[in-house]
Amino acid sequence: MSRRTRRTLQTVAAATLLVGAATACNAAAKNDASDSAGSGGSGTSFTLVTPDAVGQNEFLKLAVTGIKDAAKAHDGTQKVYESTDTASQQQNVQAAVDAKPDVIVLVGFEFADVVAQQAEKNPTQQFLIVDACTTKTYKNVSCAVFREHEGVYLAGAEAGLLSRSGKVGAVDVLDTPQFRRYSDPFAAGAKQVAGKTETSTRFVGGQSPFDDSARAKEQANTLLSKGYDQIMAAAAAGNYGVFEAAKAKGAYAYGVDVNQCPSAPGTVVDNVIKRTDVAVEKGIDAVLGGTTGTTVSYGLKEGGISLTGLEDGVDSSQCVIADHKDVLTKVEALRDRIVSGELTVDDPAAS
Repeated sequence: MSRRTRRTLQTVAAATLLVGAATACNAAAKNDASDSAGSGGSGTSFTLVTPDAVGQNEFLKLAVTGIKDAAKAHDGTQKVYESTDTASQQQNVQAAVDAKPDVIVLVGFEFADVVAQQAEKNPTQQFLIVDACTTKTYKNVSCAVFREHEGVYLAGAEAGLLSRSGKVGAVDVLDTPQFRRYSDPFAAGAKQVAGKTETSTRFVGGQSPFDDSARAKEQANTLLSKGYDQIMAAAAAGNYGVFEAAKAKGAYAYGVDVNQCPSAPGTVVDNVIKRTDVAVEKGIDAVLGGTTGTTVSYGLKEGGISLTGLEDGVDSSQCVIADHKDVLTKVEALRDRIVSGELTVDDPAAS
């Protein structure tokens, strides 16, 4: 699993449990230019600050796509600052504030504290945080979060339909309501389509639950030894351990956040993906439209959560689900029921 995936899950942990050299801003923190997506006639400008280098990080690449699309839609310009560590994150936020764009977009919990500080100092500057939010509400800070449990439910339905043993499990990071968003709905989705499905969840835990591939693999092997043949991998960086265990036993696994099928072709069935591009573009639209200081949740209905199997390009995704069009047809029907409001997926983190 990507570093961003690990950090995304750590965001939840931070909410539940509640620098570098001076050259970092120019060298370590990469400024990805001020690309004009339109003619720039409106004078509208947007700045995106990422917590890590974008590189091949699909999660962050989608965020870049979102800000470019927003700039094009509003005939403005966009700039991207790529951070590499805590120091460069802070420096990049300061640089963005100094430039005074119409909206500053930041991805990840890493920016929650610094944005809170900047929001108080710069009340006229609009901020949009994606996949996290500040503890305190500010009129100039908007937040975009995701209903991951809806996508996990659909992945569980795929598992229930594909399981030969009738046993569907999950390897989760920690046993908390927030993290159970990645496991409980998986079991519920499987039982929705195959009522007699046996389900179980194992938790990584330990000293480094987000980075312990060995423990994640061990937990996966525990399930596999009991005949579980479909496993949701929500073990952050430990997902690779889950994939390895599943591959060795001829079983199947499911990824999160981005398309992880290329990591283990023939083993990873599908992925619960977060469309950060959708959250960025829609979030900017809302801010420019005068709706600020709110938290918007993106799920299946808003197009913020999806499965790789339900997106364009599934045939070249290297996902196992591409070979099961009949399953996708049934999952699409379930998705439509959730979107219409006919079917509600229980959120383990709901109070």
